[in-house]
Amino acid sequence: PLQVQCADHDNDGSHDLIGTFETHLAELQRAADGSPVEFECVHPEKKQKKKSYKNSGIIRVKSFKIETEYSFLDYIMGGCQINFTVGVDFTGSNGDPRSPDSLHYISPDGTNEYLIAIWSVGSVVQDYDTDKLFPAFGFGAQVPPSWQVSHEFALNFNPSNPYCQGIQGIVDAYRQILPQLRLYGPTNFSPIINHVARFAAHSAQQGTASQYFILLIITDGEITDLDQTRQAIVDASKLPMSIIIVGVGEADFGAMEFLDGDNGVLKSLTGESAARDIVQFVPFRQFKNAPREALSQVVLAEVPKQLVSYYKWQGWPPVKPPEVKSV
Repeated sequence: PLQVQCADHDNDGSHDLIGTFETHLAELQRAADGSPVEFECVHPEKKQKKKSYKNSGIIRVKSFKIETEYSFLDYIMGGCQINFTVGVDFTGSNGDPRSPDSLHYISPDGTNEYLIAIWSVGSVVQDYDTDKLFPAFGFGAQVPPSWQVSHEFALNFNPSNPYCQGIQGIVDAYRQILPQLRLYGPTNFSPIINHVARFAAHSAQQGTASQYFILLIITDGEITDLDQTRQAIVDASKLPMSIIIVGVGEADFGAMEFLDGDNGVLKSLTGESAARDIVQFVPFRQFKNAPREALSQVVLAEVPKQLVSYYKWQGWPPVKPPEVKSV
């Protein structure tokens, strides 16, 4: 049974109960066929006190519909592709990669915090991507041969085809490019966010729940273009896209916490609010001694909810909705 309560609304929150009624799904479905269904709205206390009391009015249900709430797995199993992109911070504040003090220094066991973050997040996400081809970019370095500072260069040095084969491909490209770069600055996030957003916008024009984009940014935390990044995130919040920021090192990550939006809706400099919360920030230092699964679990915790919230907002069902089995 479904119980419906009817109240007299007061702005100060002290709403007065008018009455209640009980019904069930089959009864309400008659309203879906265009025939209004009527219910007596009865106040239980008044009914007890007054013998002459019949009801506080009649409630007429004129229309009725059932909406399906789809889950993350409904969308994934229904044909939604996850597109995973990595952005790596190569700014000077990371330190010289040849020095053991550098966040880019590859230790004797072959790892650093950047590589562990790529593996932890990528190894989970790659299972949702059929072609296992991942575009990977760096930002904030001087790039050969011209040594111009670039904020979205392909890790494989192939701008026309920045795709790496699997997570191992990203790791290999990172190891090969590291000795060839000059770490520089400034730390600009907006170019890489806008880069992925262009692909997400193109996909959104198809009007189907077929493509969703996840951008992983790994950074040492100092951000230079905060206002442009705020605008880029607000724009991206209207697209099938989520942004994960993993902060490496011991820097102050106040700006990253601000972008996360968990403490309130993120707004652009002009005051425009994000349509939904799409940024998840995680400081790597909290997971230094934890199993790798712990990092990926926290980093990816909000993505399913963000994906579902986008498609629900757009009113798009899965490409192939699940079959409804009759009970």
